[in-house]
Amino acid sequence: MGDKEKNYEELQMIEQAAQNLLLQKQLFQVELNETHSALESLKDVKGDVFKIVGNLMFKAEKETLKKELEHKSKLLELRLQAIEKQEDDLSKKGLKIKGELIKERDKK
Repeated sequence: MGDKEKNYEELQMIEQAAQNLLLQKQLFQVELNETHSALESLKDVKGDVFKIVGNLMFKAEKETLKKELEHKSKLLELRLQAIEKQEDDLSKKGLKIKGELIKERDKK
């Protein structure tokens, strides 16, 4: 297999990986939005608060639940940052390969 074929193959793998990262990113963003929404709703609660674990609902301490949601929010933000870095790295690699393919095409 020649360099050209290898580059095309690698470019396809990069595009697939980028699609997978985009899906993961969207899922984490949805979860982060839900977490932020739950934190906002928690501010307005005057009485008891509950949390759902699996199929069960438990009474929870408001402050404990707030800390859990804030921690979850921070983790999701870190995951999103890691995904964005991976996306950036893949994009740079893809651009490099596209440049090589263009050079090969222009040689002819």
